[in-house]
Amino acid sequence: MSNLFLLFSHTLTPEQVKDANEVLGVEKIVSLPLSLQQMWSDINPVGELNTKPLEEILLWLKEHASKGDFVLIQGEFGATHYLIEHCFNVGIIPIYATSKRIYEEIRNGDGTVERKHIFKHVNFRRYVKWGEKY
Repeated sequence: MSNLFLLFSHTLTPEQVKDANEVLGVEKIVSLPLSLQQMWSDINPVGELNTKPLEEILLWLKEHASKGDFVLIQGEFGATHYLIEHCFNVGIIPIYATSKRIYEEIRNGDGTVERKHIFKHVNFRRYVKWGEKY
């Protein structure tokens, strides 16, 4: 059985937990420690990507994750790419969550319009390394 490490800014829904357990065969779901979670959720958008904070996350992964474990990586694009590349290199499986988006528009009697976006989990999907197929 594998573990699932979470590198994203949300909590899993019960449906996602069930999917991880039943489809991926995940035994344990592991969140980042609070300090690393805050770092991941607040990557500075100004200038070039500072990889120093990301190295702290990679060190944590090295200490806790094993080859064949899954890592759910979603976040700032450059940081996400950086961590995905690392996972490919060490045999950890990077994944992301797919969702179906349901859009609803409600026209109110007072002339205002409300827009509602609902995101429903579909499945987890492996990131694919260029040249490889799954």
